[in-house]
Amino acid sequence: MTSLEIIKSPIQEELKSFEKYFKEAIKSDVPFLQIIIRYILKKKGKQMRPMFVFLSAKMCGEYSVTTNLAASSIELLHTATLIHDDVVDESYERRGSFSINALWKNKIAVLVGDFILAKGMLNALDQKEYRFLHLISRAVKDMSEGEILQMRKSRKLDIDNETYFEIIRKKTASLIATSMAMGAASVTKDDEIVERMFRIGLDVGIAFQIKDDIFDYQQKGILGKPTGNDIKEKKITLPLLFVLNNCKSGERSRILQLIKRKNKNQAKVKELVDLVVSRGGLEYAADQMNEFREKAISGIMEFPESEARTALIELVNYSTTRKK
Repeated sequence: MTSLEIIKSPIQEELKSFEKYFKEAIKSDVPFLQIIIRYILKKKGKQMRPMFVFLSAKMCGEYSVTTNLAASSIELLHTATLIHDDVVDESYERRGSFSINALWKNKIAVLVGDFILAKGMLNALDQKEYRFLHLISRAVKDMSEGEILQMRKSRKLDIDNETYFEIIRKKTASLIATSMAMGAASVTKDDEIVERMFRIGLDVGIAFQIKDDIFDYQQKGILGKPTGNDIKEKKITLPLLFVLNNCKSGERSRILQLIKRKNKNQAKVKELVDLVVSRGGLEYAADQMNEFREKAISGIMEFPESEARTALIELVNYSTTRKK
């Protein structure tokens, strides 16, 4: 079996049930909006976050219908943030297809994202799952703060390690942490267990984002070339940050000037990518990623042995070994 098949094995029935539940949770009575929603449903990703919800639930208790609500709330939130991110980043492609803003322009995309986010909140409110509302609201707050902090730092280029980890903890890790916490909250009233799962999820999410940051400097795609998109967007991520922290002030100034003034120059972007690779930036980032992954697995191992626990550990490993 492949890694994903192993991961899905304990939750196959739950994922099938979730498909129907999610379609119902996201639907609209407005015909034009429903056309866009159908387009979104056709372009679904791996659904890793619902997998985190279901496996966390089964590891912490007995699966219930409430777990479907938790998973759909998370997937609605994730979908809304992707749509908003494409608007903010002026991105016209998502998962190999046109993004919502590319097809229907920014105003429609923002409103669709708002609608989907509101549906997630309302679904939880209708079921009187107030803990879900608290967890979702905290995630929205954290992701918004992380995005704004990253935008500000991209303009000033004054990021350090502490700020980098704060950005990815808020922007990316908070949603995976919330997925695991929501899974636990759907099967237990024990707030301590829910918070434990949230903290484990933060470590998973940080490792997940570092993996994404490494991707940007690795060969990929048809031409087998790194994209260097982070440099083009003036984002200083961990591989480049390692180089900046370990070079002389003159070279550091030169690198920052290249990012500031030449970030659209493909030759200069390649020069910086090659520099990061040759100076060990990827190895350093991978070491950091593995530390957070192992910390997360150690936390999961404190729970009783079960098929769900094994699959959840496999999902954590998959999140740091995936090819895209």
